[in-house]
Amino acid sequence: MSDTFKPTKYILQSVKTGKTFPDEGWTLDAPGESDPTLIRAIYEKKQIDVKDDSFGLFKFADWLPVNKMLKGSYAPVTYKSEGLAKELGLSNLYITFSGYWPEKGIEMPTCSFKETEAYSVGGRLHVEDGKVLVVASAGNTARAFARVCSDNKIPLLLCVPEDNLNALWFDEPIDDSVVKLVVTKSGSDYFDAIHLSNLAVQIDGFIPEGGAKNVARREGMGTTVLSAVTHIGRIPDYYFQAVGSGTGAIAAWEANLRFIEDGRFGKNKMKLMVSQNCPFKPIHDSWKADSRDILPFDDEVARKQVEEIDAKVLSNRRPPYPIAGGLYDAMKDAGGDVLLAKNEEARAAAELFEKLEGIDIHPAAAVAVASLINAVKENEVEKDATIMVNITGGGENRFKNDKKVTYLKPVHIFDISPSKETVEEVITKLF
Repeated sequence: MSDTFKPTKYILQSVKTGKTFPDEGWTLDAPGESDPTLIRAIYEKKQIDVKDDSFGLFKFADWLPVNKMLKGSYAPVTYKSEGLAKELGLSNLYITFSGYWPEKGIEMPTCSFKETEAYSVGGRLHVEDGKVLVVASAGNTARAFARVCSDNKIPLLLCVPEDNLNALWFDEPIDDSVVKLVVTKSGSDYFDAIHLSNLAVQIDGFIPEGGAKNVARREGMGTTVLSAVTHIGRIPDYYFQAVGSGTGAIAAWEANLRFIEDGRFGKNKMKLMVSQNCPFKPIHDSWKADSRDILPFDDEVARKQVEEIDAKVLSNRRPPYPIAGGLYDAMKDAGGDVLLAKNEEARAAAELFEKLEGIDIHPAAAVAVASLINAVKENEVEKDATIMVNITGGGENRFKNDKKVTYLKPVHIFDISPSKETVEEVITKLF
């Protein structure tokens, strides 16, 4: 299987100017351009040839910017809903599931679609360069990268808020010779972890994972749409997902455009129905004001709002919304809306989903389901429309019942705003 895998042929392109250039190994920005812009992968193969399931996520390698295949991956699975669809009166509701659900043939050990990012990013990375990958996360991303990097011997520095350590559970020990976890002390949030990671990548030999700017991360997320479209046989009319940064929705839009170019799955653009968890809603407020920029907000108020929401992973205060090729551009091009769901609505949606579909889902995925329920009630989608719901994580309760889990311990706890000198002194001693 792996012996037949060949590096994917692609070039990179600036969304802002359309200029193309080769990937120099870890290109995150368009060379020579001063205006902020995302870059895209332009693949040699315009029509995707999906490999068999033995390739895991890399069955979609034609449209992944990777030079190697990592071990242990699963691709998202798509199926036509019966229970939830009947409850909502929808005739073409499709669930794309990432997580742990053995009966569906998927056993992601971190129960989150963040694994799709980690495998794609790891497959792009040239480990032989000796660089240390730096990742900031509020939980699920850290768990995914820790698992994938541990299993594939990729040096990794994780930066996580101390209050989110309960998200770092694993059924097998993490290789602490390649994965080091540092945290910002209790009371910090995702933005503080990002600040710490920004200081870390200034140290020689440490490279940023890149977030939305990393084409491999977005393309990994986009495999949810690759799964859905190739299973359904057409591009859906609507795409539902809860968002923190909106990177998954950007990835969905980009995959959609690629399928239009493929030519075999339709020419329509999915309406992006993205949702946030009240009361934390900077993307919603900015979109409703038709503002390209995220509207100003008080950081302390935002911290309190993050404390209130169930879906902590949806708490990005600096999302890639205004950047060229970012969420604002995606939604302006594709159409759609930014929806809201309260904690109570999401909890009820999670209960309903487990009852009708047969698996527990993460709070963020429950926000997406709650938004779908509300959209149906408010006649925002047609009952016969082809609808894709991206269930970004699930089966965690099932997994923990089936397995014994342990937790990754931090090797250092930083203050919320540590000095550059302190960070450099601590981190250089870890590797």
